[in-house]
Amino acid sequence: MHRILAIIERDLRRFRRSPTLIVVAMVLPIVQLVVLGNAFGSKLKKLRIGLIDQDRGMEAVKIRELCQAITANAHTFDTVAYTDLRQALSDLRNGRLNGVLNIPPNFSRRVLAQNAPRVALVEDNTDQFVVSSLEGAFSGLMRAYAQKDPEPRVPPAATLSVVELYPYVPYIQYLLPGTIVLAIFITAMIGGGIIYIDDKARGLHEGYLVTPISKFELIAGFNLAGTVKAMLAGSVLTIVGSLIAGIYHPLDPARLAKLLLVILSASLALISMTFLMMVRVNDPLVPRATFGVLNTLLFFPSGAVYPIQAFPRWMQAIATVDPFTYAVAAFKSLLLKNTGLTAISGDLAFLLIFATIMMGSATLLFRRTL
Repeated sequence: MHRILAIIERDLRRFRRSPTLIVVAMVLPIVQLVVLGNAFGSKLKKLRIGLIDQDRGMEAVKIRELCQAITANAHTFDTVAYTDLRQALSDLRNGRLNGVLNIPPNFSRRVLAQNAPRVALVEDNTDQFVVSSLEGAFSGLMRAYAQKDPEPRVPPAATLSVVELYPYVPYIQYLLPGTIVLAIFITAMIGGGIIYIDDKARGLHEGYLVTPISKFELIAGFNLAGTVKAMLAGSVLTIVGSLIAGIYHPLDPARLAKLLLVILSASLALISMTFLMMVRVNDPLVPRATFGVLNTLLFFPSGAVYPIQAFPRWMQAIATVDPFTYAVAAFKSLLLKNTGLTAISGDLAFLLIFATIMMGSATLLFRRTL
């Protein structure tokens, strides 16, 4: 065991002398959390809608009043009055408007005659987020317009009541678990795979080869040293990120103990994976060239940014064997739901089994030759 500890001590001393690596591993994921967490997930507001009233009847006035109510309260959109439909559509195409609401002639008369009255919402469908927001807002507006009489005390048909199990989760909190795993992965690549390749390029690993250290001891030392670094990055980001994202009771000792267990399991899995990938590599440019590809291939299919259920089958297949998926799921359970170990036992089992397989494979592939 003292041989493994000697390797760990040497690797950590080197890591301490490179503060830039520590900053990159911890600060960049926090920056990503703040930027992406505030750039996505918020409700769209202050969209510009061109309003054309070709009817000028009482029913059209009611729709205009409902639009003004949304503008004054929800602030989903602001209306801009137009008299020329062609000019409004031209402004929509040129990006000055996000949509055009057209109330056609004889709308009020068709309402009174119950002759299928309609209004038209013309959308710029190149932005699906804007489209979804506008369709939701105007669907609610038309439901409110169609409700002429007060609701009866006893509904005539069955209705749906939505009950939310947990408090509202803003997107920055939803993004936090994936950001923590990303910080662990960055540390695994920088503090594990890249440093090992640099040692080989400089000939420093030759000193290990002339010692009686076995292959398993050597690989275990490198992996445990990398795990310590990854745990440091993951722990700092978990605490700081929880405070930034507004997680409820982020410093609860029981929750922190469970989070540390997940950080340990994820660190072992990702460090072992990166070491296996680099165990036969000699060119120091290879890990740097593959870093971006690995980041994309592992991070996005994991459900860190968007639910896995929306992915095509081939991406779901990647998510099934992706260690990011299980680490993100465990962090979501603890950070967003504050569950117990039973809920994350399957995720922990996968990460530990994955780490064992990766470390065993790396031991078999490691060469004690120059």
